[in-house]
Amino acid sequence: MDSVIEARDLRKNFGPFVAVDGISFTVSAGECFGILGPNGAGKTSTIRMIYGFSPRTAGELRVFGLEIDKGLRQIKYGIGVCQQENSLDTELTVLQNLEVFAGYFDIEPSAARRRAEDLLKFIALEQRQESPVVELSGGLMRRLMLARALINDPRLLILDEPTTGLDPQSRHQIWNRLEELRAGGLTILLTTHYMEEASRLCDRLIIMDHGRILVEGKPADLIRRHAGRDVIEVSEPTDQLRAFIASKGLAHDDLGHRLIIYCDDRDRLYADVSSRFCRQGCIMRMATLEDVFLKLTGRELRE
Repeated sequence: MDSVIEARDLRKNFGPFVAVDGISFTVSAGECFGILGPNGAGKTSTIRMIYGFSPRTAGELRVFGLEIDKGLRQIKYGIGVCQQENSLDTELTVLQNLEVFAGYFDIEPSAARRRAEDLLKFIALEQRQESPVVELSGGLMRRLMLARALINDPRLLILDEPTTGLDPQSRHQIWNRLEELRAGGLTILLTTHYMEEASRLCDRLIIMDHGRILVEGKPADLIRRHAGRDVIEVSEPTDQLRAFIASKGLAHDDLGHRLIIYCDDRDRLYADVSSRFCRQGCIMRMATLEDVFLKLTGRELRE
């Protein structure tokens, strides 16, 4: 499968601070590729280099087979970007926001109008096309920003935390639209803090921290590799339980007031733990990508 993005030893410095520390990855045509990480991990710095907003410090970067420096104008014409910040023009209507943006790609007005109307139907905003943007809710604005990122019919859609701050209904509406785009063959590059979002949308992903890639793979494979099949959570674990877990050599996270045990043989282990060591109760659940994320990047708060 052809590569849409090829990064090799990619690096970004801001003075003495290293934001992206020599990472390498590829994104294949037609896949949804995720970049996950805590705040400050280097996610946004990475994607800003890919769409040409921020020049790289070192390394190689190709998009659509073109070197980012030499083919930037052509690359930008093939990319749609939905940034974290709301950059809609509040003095224009919903439809005008799309039509004006289409002009940046030299799309003729009649074609821009048709494309804009089609996209508003796609995101279920056709009834609001004459509404001022300031009248839209946060969820509707995010959907409009997604439509704007698609106005040039891009080969690559870059989404930087597209559903942050949205209510569950709005988030699921955007997920549905992104799944339709992926099914249609569009290549998507996604950064997100929502592990459910990454698990649902991404074919492959990387988890970054401190500017470096910790792991890469399919979500289900990463869960099996780093968290197992199931997780047992025990509230107020006893020293006897800790000794039992150590004697079994089980992977676990000890948070003091809570013990998280990663396991594959859930029935036998859960029966042992629940009957012998659970004073305050314990639960068993399937392992998730969030377990992997927290296990690899830690649970402390970040600025």
